[in-house]
Amino acid sequence: MATDETPTRPALSFGSVAEAFDRGRPGYPRDAAVWLTGDQPLSVLELGAGTGKLTEQLVALGHDVHATDPDPRMLDRLIARLPEIRVSQTSAEEIPAADATFDVVVAADCYQWFDHEKALPEIARVLRRGGSLSLVRNLRDERIPWVKRLGNLIGHHTTGEGAGDALDSSPYFGPVDEASFKQWQVINRSSVQDLVRSISHVACLERSGQESRLREVLAFYDDYGRGMDGMQLPYVTECHRAVVGIRPQPVSPEPSTTDTTASADVPELGDIEGVPAAVEPPSDDDSGMLLIDFR
Repeated sequence: MATDETPTRPALSFGSVAEAFDRGRPGYPRDAAVWLTGDQPLSVLELGAGTGKLTEQLVALGHDVHATDPDPRMLDRLIARLPEIRVSQTSAEEIPAADATFDVVVAADCYQWFDHEKALPEIARVLRRGGSLSLVRNLRDERIPWVKRLGNLIGHHTTGEGAGDALDSSPYFGPVDEASFKQWQVINRSSVQDLVRSISHVACLERSGQESRLREVLAFYDDYGRGMDGMQLPYVTECHRAVVGIRPQPVSPEPSTTDTTASADVPELGDIEGVPAAVEPPSDDDSGMLLIDFR
């Protein structure tokens, strides 16, 4: 079975279910947003911002946020949520910003859609000295049996898989730090349908296939749910952060056999002044705790 993280279609598949996505997906814990970006105001570029689930936390922390997404329908929902924010319709592979523009680049539940070979050097290019690429994912906690049963119907989540080989081995970034946080999403008979509709491989099904999947989930909910009071769906919010190491250099033209003028020195990221250092992670992480109170 396809999983929620498997990129079976381009990221633009979410635009057709933007309203369901906005209603049905969980937000992000404030503590996670602080770990990703720090609690002092910074210049933040958010890639794949979607409908603004993380964006509103970044704005609340006082950051100067520029939100982007490749799908205009998702950005329409974001602007309705945060009408004053700067937005751009763009992808992670071609960022229309000057070199060393941002302190942090953050991506929430979208990094798996990037073409990492193109996106990572582009992200490194727009980061300032000491800047970080920060990634976050909301994963249903399938260590709990009933959540795993739900995963049998809508696709499984696997926690603890790290940021992936592309970032771990990237020459543009240093070692990857990680942290995790707990949260619970209150769902009811209506919002669980929005959650299912917003999953990529369900959104790509024909109407009959979508309706069949919804019937299966509603039958499960009616068996496990608590009627109008709903139920609490547990998540692990996994965060990863890596400090930029080197700036990608443009491809040089073939050397001239007649021009002996020395080329101008190109400043490295380490030569740029006035940029704050990376934020250290908190020391009180309790991610090993397994809480199963669904009330």
